[in-house]
Amino acid sequence: MNRNVRLSLFSGRNFTGRRLDFRRAVAVRNLGVFGFNNVLSSFRLSNVVNPNQVTLILFSRTNFRGAFRVFRGSQNVANLGLFKFDNVTSSFILVGRRLTNAQIAQIQSRGVASLNALEISE
Repeated sequence: MNRNVRLSLFSGRNFTGRRLDFRRAVAVRNLGVFGFNNVLSSFRLSNVVNPNQVTLILFSRTNFRGAFRVFRGSQNVANLGLFKFDNVTSSFILVGRRLTNAQIAQIQSRGVASLNALEISE
């Protein structure tokens, strides 16, 4: 389930600029470790086996804090500016299932992913 997810992050709109790829569930506490803090402008998100079973949560601060945006199901977002989240993302969580709003609120309040995802921190 968590190995079927794919995420490509792009620094430019319309899937241009620097690219960062993930091919399994992951929780990144600080995109700065990849030199990608506050530069995300577009992304491609998918689950290659079950397109509906994927959730991406983008956070404006490190450690899964701050404002956030949730994307459920396979999709391509060419311009995060449409979601008022262009060049804002500092951390994110990607999992191969649909998280509920309650689960997301719990993650944000505790600052802990604990979703059987590979966690990357500084």
